Amino acid sequence: MGLPLVGIILVNYNGAEDTIECIKSLKKIKYNNYEVIIIDNKSSDDDYLKLKRYIDSCSNDIVLIRSKENLGFAGGNNIGIEYAINKLNCDYVLLLNNDTLVDEYFLDALVDKSERDSNIGVAGAKIYYYPESNIIWYAGGEINWKKFTSIHYGEKKEDLGNYNNDIEVDFITGCVMLIKKEVLGKVGYLPEEFFMYYEDFDFCIKVKDAGFKLIYVSESKVYHKISSSTGGEESAFSLEYGSKNRKKLIKKYRSRVGTFNFIYAILYFYFTRILKIIIFYLKGKKEKSLAIIKGMQ
Repeated sequence: MGLPLVGIILVNYNGAEDTIECIKSLKKIKYNNYEVIIIDNKSSDDDYLKLKRYIDSCSNDIVLIRSKENLGFAGGNNIGIEYAINKLNCDYVLLLNNDTLVDEYFLDALVDKSERDSNIGVAGAKIYYYPESNIIWYAGGEINWKKFTSIHYGEKKEDLGNYNNDIEVDFITGCVMLIKKEVLGKVGYLPEEFFMYYEDFDFCIKVKDAGFKLIYVSESKVYHKISSSTGGEESAFSLEYGSKNRKKLIKKYRSRVGTFNFIYAILYFYFTRILKIIIFYLKGKKEKSLAIIKGMQ
């Protein structure tokens, strides 16, 4: 029996250079049964044409789909998932941020681990900051239900071998997420209500609630430029949508956490947002303060 077919999905939004670098790193991987699907999320014509010219110069093994509108991370990936499952009949889909570079064995490790246990629904990699290369960004994670935040194990720590055990987790970042076809059939695709940020958070909850395991795979290694496509972790865009969707998530799971934890989460959310608004304002970064205010509305 051959290797499972994996559909690797990258979403591009005005990030052709990063996407091209990511594709080049994928071309070096050892796993040999995959298809690359690029969804362009209505980038500028110049950016799209730069990406298209590169893909045309490669071969016919990369699919490029241009969306008529910017559908966000969830909507863009869902176009790719639909194509991978219904057109290519993939056994797995891999969501991969376009601002990443991958180790040549990263996909072998993810698929091998997933194939060993039918209950594993989603697998995630060890992710490093780029270009630091040995500083961890994600090595497994969990959901903090009191604050409605995700915790990244090992974040900003040097990799000294403390995160080399494969473990079951509550949260796998959408930066690198290998999903079995069966999971998508049971829980659906990514929740488009979030557009950008917290869609992976919500998806992981649904996967666990459906009875599947989420597994962190330490031998799978990826290097992440950290939100370069949206201007960085604390860009005005990320502050607005991060605030908006965290508030939405708290309200969505209100009954799950109970009245006391809901009130705590809401108060903590507003307190930390107001604090950030004041800090950015005093630093002269009014556009970031305004972005948070917009996200809180």
